[in-house]
Amino acid sequence: MAITLREVRRLVRPGVTTAELDRAAARVFARHGARSAPRLAYGFPGSICISVGDEVVHGIPGARRLRPGELVKLDVTAELDGYYADAAISVPVGRARPSVGRLVAAGTAALRAGLGAARPGRPVSAIGAAVEDEVERRGYRVLRELTGHGIGRAIHEPPAVPNHADPAASRPLTEGLVLAVEPMIAAGGADVELLADGWTIATRDGSVAAHVEHTVVITSGSPLVLTA
Repeated sequence: MAITLREVRRLVRPGVTTAELDRAAARVFARHGARSAPRLAYGFPGSICISVGDEVVHGIPGARRLRPGELVKLDVTAELDGYYADAAISVPVGRARPSVGRLVAAGTAALRAGLGAARPGRPVSAIGAAVEDEVERRGYRVLRELTGHGIGRAIHEPPAVPNHADPAASRPLTEGLVLAVEPMIAAGGADVELLADGWTIATRDGSVAAHVEHTVVITSGSPLVLTA
């Protein structure tokens, strides 16, 4: 995961197409004997999800060329030997506005806060509460319809991991539980919509979104980050 994200991130620049980035990810998978989990599980038309600007998640790689100042989200989910892992980063294209950098910083800080709250015995909702507190403190919004999830032998396993203090997420965290923790936030409103391609989820008001993610194991202390 980390190798794939590092190699694809290195290629992010104005003029590159999202299909070119996707092919780079596919080459890394092939080198390591891994498979694209979204393609394997859901028939996704790409090796990784690449979302740009107001697109939050599940963007389809294609002929789109990245433009200076945009924010691209690289979401990598891979399967290897029957196990799955999931990670994402948000990368400014070329020289971006300071506001874009602040949005990415907010997402990164929110992920850190969420992991800091992930301790055995606490409810899953403690992660989301910490994420939302950090995001709103910085003046942004959590996209509440989108959540993290359990992961392991499949991409999506229980429990859902909301990015807010959802009282329904009352399951206690236990040692050994594997989660994909993934703040998804926006500079504008909190509503999202599914685009016409049937995959891509974007902010309803067209505001820029950021997405950061790690797969972690709950331990007796700090979570073990598997995708760093």
